[in-house]
Amino acid sequence: MEEAELCFPQLLNTSCRKPKPPQSGTLLLYLLLFFISVLTATLNLLVIISISHFSCRQLHSPTNLLLLSLAVSDFFVGLLVIPIEVLMAVTCWVLGDLMCALYFFLPVTLISASVGSMVLISMDRYVAICDPLHYPSRVTSKVVIISVCLCWICSVIYSVVLLYHHLKQPGRYNSCYGECLVGVAGDLDLAVAFVIPISIIVILYLRVFVVAAAQARAMRSHVTAVKLQLSVTLTKKSELKAARTLGVLVAVFLLCYSPYYCLSLSGSDILYGSPTEALMSFLMYFNSCLNPVIYELPDVL
Repeated sequence: MEEAELCFPQLLNTSCRKPKPPQSGTLLLYLLLFFISVLTATLNLLVIISISHFSCRQLHSPTNLLLLSLAVSDFFVGLLVIPIEVLMAVTCWVLGDLMCALYFFLPVTLISASVGSMVLISMDRYVAICDPLHYPSRVTSKVVIISVCLCWICSVIYSVVLLYHHLKQPGRYNSCYGECLVGVAGDLDLAVAFVIPISIIVILYLRVFVVAAAQARAMRSHVTAVKLQLSVTLTKKSELKAARTLGVLVAVFLLCYSPYYCLSLSGSDILYGSPTEALMSFLMYFNSCLNPVIYELPDVL
């Protein structure tokens, strides 16, 4: 009976114990995570299909190319990352220490690309609202494609830097066979993946808010017919909705990511694969489910 509870019964002294079968409450939680996984993949797949295959010219704008990058990263979070994370919580890791280190390149790269895409979308909306006359010449499809490629390349490089030591010494944090833990520098991850992106997004949003408020005051004051006409042009309905969407994006981003990165404020390194990290990660992954809903809100409201 004691050997049957081990991940590797032949390794009596070094094998981890198998996770206990989920109870009713835990089982409901796993079913909820599975539903979120399916919903995340489905919603983002709809966005990908809409942008990639429909012939409508509007869907091929530079902004929607950025949305496509965001949807691709979030799609793979729902399709691969969340299901694998659930399996890691209920089963033993049987692929070895090297594959354990290699696996975490996937979520780190996808989450980094998702956050980077949100930053690019914020920049795009900033230029569209604050400098609309130069937007068509500055934000072209070529510029956006290059930006998206750089975003994904930087995400891969960041993953390599963050997890490089684990490739040199796989399994350094594992206490037994059948476990998959990877430690990262909490301060580096906090700065690069949270503080810097959210600072850029918030600063751009505040600038957009100031410009929108100034345009609204100009419309109310009716200073001159020329100023009124320009203000009406700059405050088109679609752009005002984009500004509102950006505000919702900031709020949701903070709600989903803050609990995870609060772990870094303790000063200790984060252990990927630990129960605490897994719980906070699922909340962070939930942002990938909300992103397509957020960007559809302006068309609904």
